[in-house]
Amino acid sequence: MADETTNETQSLKTRNSVLEVLRVATRLGLTSFGGPIAHLGYFREEYVHRRKWLDEKTYADLVALCQFLPGPASSQVGIAIGMIRAGFLGALASWIGFTFPSALFLTLFAYLLQGVKVEELGWIHGLLVVSVAVVAQAVWGMARNLAPDRPRATIAILAAMVAVTWQTALGQVLIMIVAGFIGWWILPKRSVPESLSIRISLSRKAALFSLGLFFVLLLLLPLMRKISSAQWVAMFDSFYRTGSLVFGGGHVVLPLLQAEVVPNGWMSSDQFLAGYAAAQAVPGPLFTFAAYLGTVINGWPGALLATEAIFLSSFLLIFGTLPFWGWIRRQPKFQAALSGINAAVVGILLAALYDPVWTKTIHTPSDFSLALIAFGLLMIWKLPPWVVVVCSAIGGAVFSHF
Repeated sequence: MADETTNETQSLKTRNSVLEVLRVATRLGLTSFGGPIAHLGYFREEYVHRRKWLDEKTYADLVALCQFLPGPASSQVGIAIGMIRAGFLGALASWIGFTFPSALFLTLFAYLLQGVKVEELGWIHGLLVVSVAVVAQAVWGMARNLAPDRPRATIAILAAMVAVTWQTALGQVLIMIVAGFIGWWILPKRSVPESLSIRISLSRKAALFSLGLFFVLLLLLPLMRKISSAQWVAMFDSFYRTGSLVFGGGHVVLPLLQAEVVPNGWMSSDQFLAGYAAAQAVPGPLFTFAAYLGTVINGWPGALLATEAIFLSSFLLIFGTLPFWGWIRRQPKFQAALSGINAAVVGILLAALYDPVWTKTIHTPSDFSLALIAFGLLMIWKLPPWVVVVCSAIGGAVFSHF
């Protein structure tokens, strides 16, 4: 009898913890504007300072892990915190709360544009133009942080040259692999200070299974795509592979997704860039851009499939690496390889700034002027991206009458 009472109490406590995680994550999903770096600041304030679910060192270690892994860093940090707080259901609740608001908005936005010729609407063209300023700001900030010296800047420039002439998903993956090896061999090896180990209720056997499943899907889905004509298989492969191979998160998803959905004929470049710009105006992770793309391809079922596929690798990688992260982060060669990959990411995004972002949007002096205004609002006046997106949409509508 006492055991039953204890089990019921434990079950109630777990359920309450899951609901608490969902409630807090949903509020963050509704209010976290500003991109991955800003999200990490919101998380630190909420989870470390206000709720004290974990301490500063543990949070710093989680951030380091998620920046080391491919995928959306802020979402992965949220998944890991949910896992630590309330197990697997807590991880799922954290992801749903943080992701659902922006995914829903972008799905509705895609439905709004159905049957509309994107290039004929002034305010939509304003959204296309603002993507130039947003990506330029991302390239500038990432270059300063990830390619600040001659060796890494050289890797970034070479990566941009290759990426702009070899615009395929495979090309981008190979660029990052080669850059990782170059970093492993030539970049300085720096020791990493000790930190607290992250405690998580997940066995190493389960973690290895999760890592194994990550790689199995990465290898098996392209093969399934070759032998199956089903669109959902092709979509799942494209979005899962993108989520698995995007180092740097955030805006870096742009060139990889563009290479997957536009050449396949699933949508036009204008439709793609309109959704990308809209994604800047909503809170939450930029990876919910996948919900917009999925809706354009196949309605709300496509939105669900694309969103689940692009985030699935984040769950598998977080579950697979948390138990081993204390050892991995102390290996200087891993850090050097990651530095090389991050430098290549800057180059890939620089290539995307030219094509498709610039070549598909800047056609007239008015377009160039609007892009400059948006860039100035972001870089000089430091306005939030969503404010700049709204201003650019208004500017596009106004300029269309001249």
